[in-house]
Amino acid sequence: MVRAMTPNIRLLPNAITVLALCAGLSAVQFALHHDWTLAIGAIGVAAVLDSLDGRIARLLDATSKMGAELDSLSDAISFGVAPALVLYLWQPDIQGFGWITSLVFAVCMVLRLARFNTLLDVEKPPYANEFFVGVPAPAGGLLALLPLIITIQFGDGWWSTRPAVWPWTIAIALLLISRIPTLSLKTVRAPAKAAAPLLVVVCLLAAAIIQYPFVALAIALVLYLVHIPFSVRRYHWLANHPEAWHVPMAERRAIRRARSTLRIRLRRPRFPRVAGGVRRGTHLPRQEHVVRGVRTFPPDSQERARRRSWRRIGLRQRGKR
Repeated sequence: MVRAMTPNIRLLPNAITVLALCAGLSAVQFALHHDWTLAIGAIGVAAVLDSLDGRIARLLDATSKMGAELDSLSDAISFGVAPALVLYLWQPDIQGFGWITSLVFAVCMVLRLARFNTLLDVEKPPYANEFFVGVPAPAGGLLALLPLIITIQFGDGWWSTRPAVWPWTIAIALLLISRIPTLSLKTVRAPAKAAAPLLVVVCLLAAAIIQYPFVALAIALVLYLVHIPFSVRRYHWLANHPEAWHVPMAERRAIRRARSTLRIRLRRPRFPRVAGGVRRGTHLPRQEHVVRGVRTFPPDSQERARRRSWRRIGLRQRGKR
C-alpha cells in the first residue's frame, strides 16, 4: 500500500508548481478586466506556492531535474511575464516606453533564473548557501508591483505616474540581475525556545494581512529593500571570517562581539592636546602606587613618572631639550 502511494506523493511538488503557474497566468486575466486587486492577489498566491514546492520536494525526497526546470519556467511566467503585463495594462502609453520597460523586466527575470540554474552545479563556499545572488524572482515580481499596491491603498499620487513607475521597474529589473547578495530564508532555523513567540508573530501577521492586506504587503516589501545593506555587510563579514562558516548563529554573534571587544581593548584612547592645559582622562602610570593618598613609584619608573607630570601641564623641563 505504501509503495502504491509513493509515486502519487512524489507528484505533489510538481502539482504545486503547476498551481503557481496557473495563479501567475490568472493575474494577466484579471488585469485584462482591470481587476488590479485580484491580479496582485494571484501573484501573491503564486509566490506562496513557489516557496512551498521546493520545501515539500526536499521533505518528501522528491527532488528531480524536471521539477527544477518546471519551477524555473513557472517563475519566469508568474514573476516575470505576468507582472510586466499587469504594469503595462495599468499604465499603457502611446510612445511605447511602457512596453519597452515591460520587455526589459521580463527579460531580466529570465536571465536571473537562467543564472540561478547555472549556479546550482557550481561549487560555492558554505556561507554562500545562505544568500541569493541578486533579488529572487518572487520578491522581484512583487517589488515591481509596489507602485500599484500603494495606489490601490492610498489612491493616485506621484508614485502612480509614468515617470515614477517605469524607472522603478527598471531599477527592480537591475536588482534581479545584479550580484548583490540577499538573505535566503531557506537556511533559517528557528530554535525550540522561540517556537511560541514565533507562533504569536505569525498570528499577528495573519491578522494584519486579513485586515490590511495591501498595507501589510507594502510594509513587507519596503522592509525587504531595507534589509539589503545588512545582507551585503553580513556576506562580506562571513567571507572574511572562515572560522564562522560552520557554526550556529549564536556562536557567530559571540565571535563578532569578541572581535569588537578585542579591537576596543587594543585601541589606545586619544585625547586632544591643549597647549598650557591639562588633558582630561589621562591615566596614571602603570607602575605607580597610592599609599595614604601619596603616589609612590618604583625606583626604575620615578624618572618616567616625573617627565610625564611635566608633560601633562604642557611645560618643558629646564635643561632638557
